[in-house]
Amino acid sequence: MQTNRQAFEFLDYESLPGTPCPCGTARRGLMDVASVPYSLHVTEISEDARAHYHKKITETYFVLECDEDAEIELDGDRFPLKPSTAVVIHPGTRHRAVGKMKVVIIASPKFDPTDEWFD
Repeated sequence: MQTNRQAFEFLDYESLPGTPCPCGTARRGLMDVASVPYSLHVTEISEDARAHYHKKITETYFVLECDEDAEIELDGDRFPLKPSTAVVIHPGTRHRAVGKMKVVIIASPKFDPTDEWFD
């Protein structure tokens, strides 16, 4: 049986360009793959991440590595993070990561830079 779609995707995040973002530097994958309804980012969080929110995007952060004092700030409240922690951030939630860390971010629908809002 023949199909018109590719049955899989491979991504080499080391080859993706780093894009400056309010959090630090993001390597955004799956942005141009129409059959995938989300984007998948590997993001190096800097210590001076800016608080922001999205009106349409739900983000899930999965912590790969972080400093011992790493936190996530959600609507002004801070919560400790450690590797292998996941945080689902719904639209309208003001958020920022605090401390150095490396995270995977799943953005659904796909990340759209016009849906980043700052107070």
